[in-house]
Amino acid sequence: MKRNHKIFSFIKKLTLKKRIVIIFAMGTLIPFICTAFISYNAMTSILNSKVEAGVKNNLKSVTQSLENTISNINHVSQQLAIPGSVGVKLDSYFYSEEPYQRAKLYQDIKTEINEITFTNPGIGLTMYYLADENKYLFNTYGVKGDFSVKELPMLIDNYKITNYGPHISNQPYNDKYVLSVWRKVDLSSENEVYVYIESSLDLTKNILQGNHTDQQSYLILDNKGKISYSEMNSLFIEKTYFNEGDLNSDSGLLSDYYWFKETSDQGWSVVSLIPISEYNKEKNQWIVQMIYLSIFFGIVSLTIAWLLWKMVYRPLQKFDKEIGGMLKSDFKYNTSWTFIPEFDHLLRQFHKMKNQISELFKVVEQKEKRRADLEVEKLLYQINPHFLMNTLDTANWLAVMNNQKDISQLVSSLNRLLYYNLGKAGQSSTIFEELDTLKEYLEIQKFRYDFEFDVRVQTEDSYLHMPVPRFILQPLVENAIYHGLSDDGYIYIEVTRIEDRIRIGVHDNGDGIKETDIHRILNQNQIKQQKAGMGIGINYVKRMLESYYEGEAELEINSIVGEGTSIVLTLPVLEMKMDD
Repeated sequence: MKRNHKIFSFIKKLTLKKRIVIIFAMGTLIPFICTAFISYNAMTSILNSKVEAGVKNNLKSVTQSLENTISNINHVSQQLAIPGSVGVKLDSYFYSEEPYQRAKLYQDIKTEINEITFTNPGIGLTMYYLADENKYLFNTYGVKGDFSVKELPMLIDNYKITNYGPHISNQPYNDKYVLSVWRKVDLSSENEVYVYIESSLDLTKNILQGNHTDQQSYLILDNKGKISYSEMNSLFIEKTYFNEGDLNSDSGLLSDYYWFKETSDQGWSVVSLIPISEYNKEKNQWIVQMIYLSIFFGIVSLTIAWLLWKMVYRPLQKFDKEIGGMLKSDFKYNTSWTFIPEFDHLLRQFHKMKNQISELFKVVEQKEKRRADLEVEKLLYQINPHFLMNTLDTANWLAVMNNQKDISQLVSSLNRLLYYNLGKAGQSSTIFEELDTLKEYLEIQKFRYDFEFDVRVQTEDSYLHMPVPRFILQPLVENAIYHGLSDDGYIYIEVTRIEDRIRIGVHDNGDGIKETDIHRILNQNQIKQQKAGMGIGINYVKRMLESYYEGEAELEINSIVGEGTSIVLTLPVLEMKMDD
């Protein structure tokens, strides 16, 4: 029950797209896989029979050729032994003591051996070997100085005759493989003489390579199953037993090689070695073709599934995209039609609903904007009325204590400042006007506190006429003055541009602002004015930026108590606004 529940839960989680793909894939691939499996078994049987038949035919041909070569050199050796014609003359040669007779016999033996080897192209080095004296006679070719049959690989060991090979020829300066025979000559004298005959230098090579493929290798086993010759001596070492556990088998698998054995009538065997990869080459080619076909059918299946998905699933995606756009307040009419009447009808109905919601949003946004404008306007008339009263008191004090020029200068600055700050010329201004009005404000402050402020301004002329909201610099400078700016203090104003942003910074070396006060200034809509110039001015700047730039401007305050404060405004670059 639990297993069925898990399967049911898994199916429920599958999307429509996945279900379509799975159904078409199963409908296409399952019949194909079943057909491929049955075909694979039949093809494997056919190919294995074909390969085995070809290998066994090759083995029979190689074995027959080697048998003929061995029979040929054995037959020649018989002519050189007793009672062969050459063997009889050799016996007379050793028995005769007359020099003339021996010389004549020597010449006759030499001539007859040359005739035999000349008329038999399959014969190579031929000679008699005198074991007692360790020397050789009547050799048709040169002989290596370290000649010995003890180290040669034995192939057939019979009474008085032994066959060796394939092995390196005993001719000097030659490394070709040959077959050889070693036969004892029964002379009437006491001399121990043997006949040694090799096959032609190219004969053995032609026999083995004439039926050879690039990947096929041969072993030759003696009549005891020991390896006499190996083309793969690294894996199948000469003078060791091949497949010692099962000497009677004719085929098998050993060390990643398929092997097939053909035994001659003389008892020795030829083994053909074929790598598994080569043996399965045709089968692997068939498997690759089946893989390509499966990929083709898979692509066809996925294409059909995609067409069905395009008709059913993609319209659902369009609805999802439309709903997602609404969640992101995107009410643009940019939907492409599905050309399926049922879905297109639903999309048209959805667009009507979206348009109605968009109109409602616009009405709400207009109301909120009007309300924000009223709040900003209200703040304009709430900002620090004490400043105006204190300034007028200062003007009155100056009128009593000083001459008329100072009063004129003070009142003139005050009038210009009030005219600009109360926005008689509209909400928009420029950086130049902000800086110019800031000078008037600082003149008034100098009169009030009777000391010089070190105010530095760093900007470029190209920035001065860029539009900004009115009355955003004075509250920041006022904040610096009221936060413990001493007589030797300074205020540094810099205006820079970074790509499409204007960066206005106001820095001072006053007492600084606590972190809690900064948080309260930036995160409360209305701040209780604890002392003149603190909080309400910055709150006005913050709300003015939000209204003017619609949330794209930034206000950042960084302050260290006892060291100073930096207030940075980051504003988008806008075209000049035409205000009422």
